[in-house]
Amino acid sequence: MHPAAAAEPVHVVYWEKWVGVEGQAAQAVIDTFNRSQDRIIVDYYATSVPDRKTLVATAGGDPPDIAGLHEQNIATFADAEVLQPLDDFIHREGLTNEEWLSRYYPVYAKICTHGGHIYAGISTPAVEALYWNKTLFREAGLDPDRPPRTLAEFNDYARRLTRHDPKTGRLTQVGFLPQDPGWWPWIFCDWFGGRLVEGNRITFATDPHNVAAYAWMQSFTKEYGLENVKALSSEFGPWASPAAPFFTGKIAMVFQGVWYDNYIRQYKPGLDYGVGPWPENVPGVKDFAMAEADVLTIPRGAKHASEAWEFIKYLNSANPNAQSREELQGAELMDFLQLKNSPLRVWSPYFTNHNPHPHIAMMRLLSASPNATCVPQIGIWQEYYREVISSFDRVRLMDATPEEALAYSQARLDASWTRYRKSLERHGQWAALGETAP
Repeated sequence: MHPAAAAEPVHVVYWEKWVGVEGQAAQAVIDTFNRSQDRIIVDYYATSVPDRKTLVATAGGDPPDIAGLHEQNIATFADAEVLQPLDDFIHREGLTNEEWLSRYYPVYAKICTHGGHIYAGISTPAVEALYWNKTLFREAGLDPDRPPRTLAEFNDYARRLTRHDPKTGRLTQVGFLPQDPGWWPWIFCDWFGGRLVEGNRITFATDPHNVAAYAWMQSFTKEYGLENVKALSSEFGPWASPAAPFFTGKIAMVFQGVWYDNYIRQYKPGLDYGVGPWPENVPGVKDFAMAEADVLTIPRGAKHASEAWEFIKYLNSANPNAQSREELQGAELMDFLQLKNSPLRVWSPYFTNHNPHPHIAMMRLLSASPNATCVPQIGIWQEYYREVISSFDRVRLMDATPEEALAYSQARLDASWTRYRKSLERHGQWAALGETAP
């Protein structure tokens, strides 16, 4: 027997966060990839906090071959030299970085890059949209098929969808609360036309649009009353449960991700709801949206980096001519099974026309929007995010004015960013970031 024919396949170690339905979908895609060739076997290991474990394992010289991370990890991990750039692999495919990135909608291409390098491929994308309860719209005398189109309309709808107990005055239903789910207060700054980072400066408190966004978030507490909000919130169950406020009708409008339909099917089947774009807030900025992504990366020191790249390449491609479920490949197979949108510009006929997600066309429209945005690629984002949440809590609980809360966080972030930049300079990394540095 020829020696090459007897060679054992290379086992690629892949750490990922998914369990349950998402984990089953990932395993199905991996099985399809493993069957498609005989050189590589991807071994899937579901693990909690893969970001932290990847940091520790890489520092110890024994990282996985593929680490499944979130988009907000990329800049921090890249600056810490935990990740291997994918540029050389892409160039070996005969492509420039720009040619490789052109397969994605722009917002997902942006997610994959930092400092002029490509550090990740998309495992699954997400995009956030406005969800509304059509039954509650009807009860409030609103057209259930017409979501609010402007911020003024959104505020008006929120008031008309709010209910109090006529005997006790207790709040029983609200049109909207910015703390549900409360994961992304920063996105409201972008929605108001603000910037969290401008050039090499932190602009959390210095951009007046950010202050206006926080004032808007605080306005709901002012209008409903803090004690009323606390009392109503005490009745809210976890967001992924039958007792979630959107499922019980205690909140009429929420901003949620493409995945939300999965939870509606599971916890509130039959819910009459709509999905649409974010209302226009800044004049002329239509189809504003927030995009996220789970990403695939190769840690530095990975034993089988070339083979890891082959799987990443597979999961960031698709069969553009797929006419059946069996013909779906790569990105489309994963996104079809997880009921998510594809990050790729080109969708196959089957993925487009037979998608199980009832609002996939809206998710595609928002993904493709030139006004879709994502977290800034800044190495201190995790700390920045904590300050965003801290300021949000202080403002919504009436512990500080927006100006006070943001100014306090700005001072802390300025000090942290100065220390971080000096560290990059000492290690010769700041100059390498060049004009791409935030």
